[in-house]
Amino acid sequence: MATTTPTGVRGGHAKHGGAPSADGAPMSHRQIMEALSGLLLGMFVAILSSTIVSNALPEIIKDLGGGQSAYTWVVTAALLSMTATTPLWGKLADLFSKKLLVQIALVIYVAGSVVAGLAQNTGMLIACRVVQGIGVGGLTALSQIILAAMIAPRERGRYSGYLGATFAVATVGGPLLGGVITDTDWLGWRWCFYVGVPFALIALLVLQKTLKLPVVKRQVKVDWSGAFVISAAVSLLLIWVTFAGDKYDWMSWQTAAMVGGSVLLTGLFVLVESRASEPIIPLRLFRNRTITLASLASLFVGVAMFAGTVFFSQYFQLARDKSPTMSGVMTIPMIAGLFVSSTVSGMVITKTGRWKAWLVTGGVLVTAGLGLLGTIRYDTEYWHIAVFMAVLGLGLGMMMQNLVLCTQNQVAPADLGAASSVVTFFRSLGGAVGVSALGAVLANRVTTYVRDGFAELGPKGAALGHGGTGGGGIPDLDALPAPVRTIMESAYGHGVGDVFLWSAPFALLAFLVTLFIKEVALKSGASKTPDETAAADVEAVAPAVETSAPAGIPVCGTVRTADGAAVPGAAVTLISLGGRQLGRTVAPADGGYALDAPGTGSYVLIASADGFQPQASTVVVGDGPLAYDVLLSGTSGLTGVVVTETGGPVAGAMVIVTDVRGDVLATGASAEDGAFSFAELVPGAVTVAVNAHGFRPLALSVEIGGQGVTRVEAALRAGAMVRGVVRAGAGAGRRPLSDARVTLVDAAGNVVATATTGEDGAYVFTDLDAGEYTVIASGYPPVAGPVTVTGLGADGHDIELAHPGE
Repeated sequence: MATTTPTGVRGGHAKHGGAPSADGAPMSHRQIMEALSGLLLGMFVAILSSTIVSNALPEIIKDLGGGQSAYTWVVTAALLSMTATTPLWGKLADLFSKKLLVQIALVIYVAGSVVAGLAQNTGMLIACRVVQGIGVGGLTALSQIILAAMIAPRERGRYSGYLGATFAVATVGGPLLGGVITDTDWLGWRWCFYVGVPFALIALLVLQKTLKLPVVKRQVKVDWSGAFVISAAVSLLLIWVTFAGDKYDWMSWQTAAMVGGSVLLTGLFVLVESRASEPIIPLRLFRNRTITLASLASLFVGVAMFAGTVFFSQYFQLARDKSPTMSGVMTIPMIAGLFVSSTVSGMVITKTGRWKAWLVTGGVLVTAGLGLLGTIRYDTEYWHIAVFMAVLGLGLGMMMQNLVLCTQNQVAPADLGAASSVVTFFRSLGGAVGVSALGAVLANRVTTYVRDGFAELGPKGAALGHGGTGGGGIPDLDALPAPVRTIMESAYGHGVGDVFLWSAPFALLAFLVTLFIKEVALKSGASKTPDETAAADVEAVAPAVETSAPAGIPVCGTVRTADGAAVPGAAVTLISLGGRQLGRTVAPADGGYALDAPGTGSYVLIASADGFQPQASTVVVGDGPLAYDVLLSGTSGLTGVVVTETGGPVAGAMVIVTDVRGDVLATGASAEDGAFSFAELVPGAVTVAVNAHGFRPLALSVEIGGQGVTRVEAALRAGAMVRGVVRAGAGAGRRPLSDARVTLVDAAGNVVATATTGEDGAYVFTDLDAGEYTVIASGYPPVAGPVTVTGLGADGHDIELAHPGE
């Protein structure tokens, strides 16, 4: 039951946060989390595809044939295509539907994954990894872009923590899952590519249902020439760093040709972008110091991040002879550090709005972690390595998402996609170049250490030969003689340590760059359209304008309520039809205001006050002063009391107010006397749901009045409970009986509820009225028994079933 009574009390104006949804209404936290679930699944798929093959790669290369070069290129191919296409995805996000684009990226990923699982040689696998990388590039870039479109920068740190946590779970889950799949005989490494497909399809469906963002339709022109040139420049650079020192010398004509060609292509890209009407990377973004420095830091962070995820698998499998599964388990300390730091930093940044300290600290930790890992050898104690990995993970978690966050805080909404993808592009570029270059370093160092190891064995080493390890292939340690095996383990342990040591200077450079990034506190408002941004700019300068322009035509009056009461403290602003502020004043105790219009014509008068709905009016100013009173309507409140059927108060009842769309507007608990109160509710139809222990839930439809407070009385009916256990008869040892069907029938013969017992034989019926019931249980011959429900608490009713004759 419900009664409503206006009382004339006014509340504050209701405020809603969040970015606009497709229908223009703000997105609630529930809507954001629903949409974010699809994005997190997409991000999980993207990271999973990069990490799940890491522990399977030694087996893959041995099966398909190839050496360290092929090993590196299986990873680099995906990074290359991801790097080259990330800016393009970012630009497309500024022009087309972000929802459609992320779904297309998922479809591309699925296609590449399915074909990769059918690969018959390393060349085919590398080609499929290129296709996978295109999809992953879209998922990585669009996840950040859509997040920024939905959530204000100040709140974005919290949700970025979710992305960081997903990154950590996928990073640790990928190698573990890949190792388990590889070690399972009836699956094999090919299922490493198939396993991400179901997640991608689920993400596709979730995004279709939950992601609702406005689509700005306008004439577009995609910069395909810029995309092609930047892809060619990056590809040529990666080919050079992969084969330099192996197929040809570092100082050779091939090096000169490839490096020179990459430089020329980069210059051509800058030229193309400067002339393109819709460049994929707007060069003007780099006039912003934060974007330039964040991009540079991301480049160096990418080297450290991918070095940590790619080369650990070779270390644990080839230097310590661990299985693919165990090599994934042993990297957990790094992922745990990343998980903790990304989540905690996101929460703290949301609370404080400050982010630079996290970046600087992350740079110190990444540098220290890589430097410490540079000391490892094949026989280093694992707990030392675990500590070093944890330090590296803590640093990476503090830097990766926050570099994107500080960039998004610096750009206009129109450039949000391009700016986000620029930072991601440089991080992927650093990873691609780093993996290629460091893979070449590893191959060179391993070859050197193996040669030195055989030389130390003397004539005995010459007699053993290379033990089947010649030709640069990935060795099978189990097939090697004991002396050769020790040499190979030592060579890979020392070689991977050298890789981390070479990575440390890049992390140090990232740390130095972050020192020069100027901290700007995160914005509290959601990303706005250009029109909204212009309006915000007008409002921002308003406090400096306390009176109108001099020597104008007076516009004066009183700000009051409908019943004639003055509204003191009301802010009154006069603006032109073009949106320029002409004057502003604050009404004194009598509610009066006076402004000067610059001349005759039409203007817009805006009045607002705490506890009232803002009012905008068009006023026409003639040759003489204009008198114009402004009427403000107060926002409404909701009060009430929760009682029992007999009228007694119910304390601690949960009261929830939702609008017609189901979004929660307010929640609270009733006091000792059963009373509850909510202010600042917008007039209109709402649903009031009440739930309390021992009572049946209640939902009321209430119309909030246009002014004053609406009163509601919620009378709860007692909700009793019947529970018990169905057991077999004495002949069966009175054991609990599962899958027995229990039916509850009221005194009139109506079926009230049914239940099926679980393994423990238990059943329960809730939210029952007081009265007489019959409980019928079947499974063996049915048994019926009466039960009296008192209306309070729980009534027990155990049942015994038996076959005839037991």
